[in-house]
Amino acid sequence: MFSHVMVGTSDVDAAKAFFEAVFAPLGLELRNYEPQWVSFRAPGADLPFLTIALPFDDAPASAGNGTMVALLAPDRAAVDAAYGAAIAGHGTCEGPPGLRPHYHANYYGAYFRDPDGNKFHVVCHEAAV
Repeated sequence: MFSHVMVGTSDVDAAKAFFEAVFAPLGLELRNYEPQWVSFRAPGADLPFLTIALPFDDAPASAGNGTMVALLAPDRAAVDAAYGAAIAGHGTCEGPPGLRPHYHANYYGAYFRDPDGNKFHVVCHEAAV
């Protein structure tokens, strides 16, 4: 469905460091790194990808109200690890890891904001192993 998703940042180098740590437990890899943006993808996949970029209009980066990027985790441990990396990297908690049974019985997720205020969700839909 998606080609790519892009969120804004005020510091590409800091965003690269933050997301490399957060995305490692999810198995995502660096796609490209330029002075204006950094992109990540699933190993070997061309599409889709996620880009964190300086806004093209040169206005300050801002998080959209109601905007969230949800990332699929292979298991609950990866949710915990990605969330832990986000918080250790100066992200802020929007909901700690845990079951969200109001979505479905195996919905395990965590919510955080990156240092630029963009909201992310890491979720596993599988039963605990």
